[in-house]
Amino acid sequence: MSLLQDIQEAIIKDDAKLGTIFLKLRLLAARLGSTDLEEWVKHESEGYPENIFLPEYRKIPVSYTGSFSGPLGSGIRNAPIPPYLIEKFAGKDWTRFEIRQSIAAIDDLIESTSSKNKGSLEIEAANLILLLQGKVYENYACNDVHGVISKSSLSELQHIVKSRVLELTIKLEKSIPAAHEVAFGTSKKIDIVTSEKVTQISNQVVYGNVMSINNSGNGSSVNISIQQGDQKSLEKYLKNAGLSEEDAIDLSTIVASETPESDIEPLGSKAKAWLVNNLKKATNGSWQVGVSVATEVIKNAVLKYYGIG
Repeated sequence: MSLLQDIQEAIIKDDAKLGTIFLKLRLLAARLGSTDLEEWVKHESEGYPENIFLPEYRKIPVSYTGSFSGPLGSGIRNAPIPPYLIEKFAGKDWTRFEIRQSIAAIDDLIESTSSKNKGSLEIEAANLILLLQGKVYENYACNDVHGVISKSSLSELQHIVKSRVLELTIKLEKSIPAAHEVAFGTSKKIDIVTSEKVTQISNQVVYGNVMSINNSGNGSSVNISIQQGDQKSLEKYLKNAGLSEEDAIDLSTIVASETPESDIEPLGSKAKAWLVNNLKKATNGSWQVGVSVATEVIKNAVLKYYGIG
């Protein structure tokens, strides 16, 4: 059985343990030569550090209740606090909690809430007491606030990750025959074109229209959303990737005027000519990115713009 089939068989089992499955997926990513896929698998397996871009599916809703005291000994206990008020007075970050723990830790959280017959997890929300003081009920003081994440939200996150893994393996199986040949032990060498295709598929399945690039050499990332056919988002991406503003505008305008040659070589004749004439800027310091990285960044960005990356 190939490694790909092994992962597929494991992921559809009712008692599938994602921690173990991701170890196998990490090996597959390494054999296929996709750094982007390896990074995603690593963060899902070990957790997402604070300085690393967090996928949207790992931001889950939080509901709040509070206790309030009023005049003449009156009070309100465990009253729901509308998300609108939380966002208005404390910010949107409070209504979407970032789950950065490893997928194995999330599995354990779900099991622990089930074993204790609980349907939710509480989060620290003491700072909201000051932020909401006097702003929820007129003439009532806020005494305490409880933030709650439902178990169903954690289960949904778990299901989304399982679906991503299954979709990824299915697309790799259909689009890259070599992926089906990867097995435990010695595997054949994967060429660079295949590795690039794996990266394209991985980014599309995991992040949708969000692309992650590393152009500084120190591990930092730039994450920009490129909408299909949206010249402005392409322009913004290229600028953040290290091109000058003028060059980002020029190239995005050319790309918008052409059609892709193929899903492997998306640049049209005008874009290719522009790239040949301007790549020297990556070596003389005009662009904040090296030649090899600039070529890959531009190619992947154009693929995303055309909706085939």
